[in-house]
Amino acid sequence: MKLRMSLEAYVVLQSFFLSFLLFIIALFLYDLYEMSNHLGTAGSNNSGGPPVALNERILSSMSHRSVAAHPWHDLEIGPGAPAVCNCVVEIGKGGKVKYELDKASGLIKVDRVLYSSVVYPHNYGFIPRTICEDSDPMDVLVLMQEPVLPGSFLRCRAIGLMPMIDQGEKDDKIIAVCADDPEFRHYKDIKELPPHRLAEIRRFFEDYKKNENKKVDVEDFLPAEAAIEAIKYSMDLYASYIVESLRQ
Repeated sequence: MKLRMSLEAYVVLQSFFLSFLLFIIALFLYDLYEMSNHLGTAGSNNSGGPPVALNERILSSMSHRSVAAHPWHDLEIGPGAPAVCNCVVEIGKGGKVKYELDKASGLIKVDRVLYSSVVYPHNYGFIPRTICEDSDPMDVLVLMQEPVLPGSFLRCRAIGLMPMIDQGEKDDKIIAVCADDPEFRHYKDIKELPPHRLAEIRRFFEDYKKNENKKVDVEDFLPAEAAIEAIKYSMDLYASYIVESLRQ
């Protein structure tokens, strides 16, 4: 009698498990179907208009991991973007080693050691899920009190844009403050910074490649509105980039 009840319980349990498994598979297939529909909608922009916005469902599907495998693609830009964004730090304040993102692996690699005696005046990195005309993520210099380890990320508030030409190519930089640093988080626009701070930033970018015989031209700083617009544009470019990549 007990054996018969055990067998019946086993059959019921097995039936429940199979039903649950089929339910999970059905949900997965439905999710794939919905995602393909959204991809078709997001990618249909043949009118020559501005880049399409990447559907949040696609972004969500890229982030279903316990850890971020690639800081450029898997780390979210943040709910406050484009005004307040996440920033992945490549080079800490006071550093002389030029680290940069290896786009293939997602690791931070050593690019070179600066030829001159200057060091980075503040933490320097990039904004995830953005892309610029040079096919790199948007660069950002983050003002804060302390150096941050390469590979870490923080919240930053865009306060200005530094237009820059590096060897004849556009290479603009976002100037930002750490949104969680009590000494800097109150700044809302670059014009609020002390003049010597702006001179320090300008001088660094004008000089840090001179000993490599590379020419860099820094133009006048632009206000927070220009920085926010530049970030928004780079987000739109990234959306189009991802849609095209998924189609290939």
